[in-house]
Amino acid sequence: MNYGVVIKVLGNLLLFEAVALLLPLIVSILYGEKSAMAFLLVIAILIIVGKLMSRLKLDSKQIRSKEGLMIVTGGWVLASFFGALPFVFSGSIPSFIDAFFETVSGLTTTGSTLLDNIEALPRGILFWRSFTHWIGGMGILVLTLAILPAMGVGGFQIFKAESPGPVSDKLAPKIRDTASILYTAYLGLTIMQIVILLFGKLPLYDAAVHTFGTVGTGGLSIYQNSIGAYKSSYVVMVIAIFMIASGVNFSLYYELYRGNWKAFFRDSELKLYLFIIAISVLLITANLFYKGIYQSLFETFKHALFQTASIITTTGYVTVDYEKWTSFSQGILFLLMFVGGCAGSTAGSMKVIRLLVLFKLVAREISKILHPRAILPIRVNGKTVSPDIIAGICSFFFLYIFFFVVGTLLVLLEGVDLLTASSAVAATLGNVGPGFNMVGPTQTFSAFSGASKLLFSFLMLLGRLEIYTIFILLMPRFWQERI
Repeated sequence: MNYGVVIKVLGNLLLFEAVALLLPLIVSILYGEKSAMAFLLVIAILIIVGKLMSRLKLDSKQIRSKEGLMIVTGGWVLASFFGALPFVFSGSIPSFIDAFFETVSGLTTTGSTLLDNIEALPRGILFWRSFTHWIGGMGILVLTLAILPAMGVGGFQIFKAESPGPVSDKLAPKIRDTASILYTAYLGLTIMQIVILLFGKLPLYDAAVHTFGTVGTGGLSIYQNSIGAYKSSYVVMVIAIFMIASGVNFSLYYELYRGNWKAFFRDSELKLYLFIIAISVLLITANLFYKGIYQSLFETFKHALFQTASIITTTGYVTVDYEKWTSFSQGILFLLMFVGGCAGSTAGSMKVIRLLVLFKLVAREISKILHPRAILPIRVNGKTVSPDIIAGICSFFFLYIFFFVVGTLLVLLEGVDLLTASSAVAATLGNVGPGFNMVGPTQTFSAFSGASKLLFSFLMLLGRLEIYTIFILLMPRFWQERI
């Protein structure tokens, strides 16, 4: 293990986090808040620690798989640790475990919260809380663009370790160019949504923080009632559309930029993603309208579209208390927590591409029963999926369900009901945000013990890093020198 390069890269990451904290510092100063001192203190700590780590002399700048895994996991833990300090130093969240939970929730774009009076927090703190979504949404790109090129080291191993989805494809020969392409799409969506929300008469501050949560598919709001606080159909529909757009594979936007419209509209994962959204919205709208939950068809459709988009993209914003919906509609939302967005997006959970391959795998096994000698390869977008990728997807599915079951059983030790425990684990492991019952859209995670909050924090990191990145570090074989 080349620990030197790991420490050096992590040191540079902390320096980047210090730069990122300048924005909420400026917000705090503009609003004349005392929290500015907390940000200044944390920035000073990050600069000192980051400088000490980044000045380490290297015998080798090579980053192999082991170093990549260590950098990604260590990076998320360190960023969460230091990112929690502004909450603690400002007194906004006095408990470090609570602050760590809130920061992990932000950086992993989960959106679960334990704050029961959000509006009471300083605006600078709330800005940082939402800005963590934007940073974490495409964290690998920040590492690649801001840190690795300056060090003269390669970053593909880090790219593979953190990229969401079963396959990590480069769009350009150099990782830095690939990162630039994806980050341009990310920044473009961000600017576009802020401008459109400004047309809806939202203040710039509100438009920015809710855009961070939308494009980053995070969902932490500056209001206890989330997006429902605006009472604006315009705002609801704009955010719903951008949530869906943020759940699309960002590499497809590059294909659009290149004029390759066929690649965009013929993408199998995108088709299934949009189909799942459409059928879910249709079923929920029909069910709620038939039961007379809302007076008008448009009102019913609006909330059905928003909550479907919010849950499947693992954003977690809410407009209404969906626990007042019928059991059927709530059941659809619960199932969507296990779907997620497309690979290569900022969304969490299992990802549509994995479910697509699993569906095709089941269909192939059924066909083999009827035609035992037939050779039936699994194809996605006209390309044959290799057996290694299929095996990886099956293993991921098993591990995901395994951690969901184990996590649920551990949370049940607190004496909560099964729906609360299972939805809390599904919400954190899938980076969704809200769940049901005690962690529903009008509730928070504040009632849980410190041990459960740490468990949820671990599950959020596990889900954000696609399980394997952290799981492999827990195996003794990883630490053997020859592995």
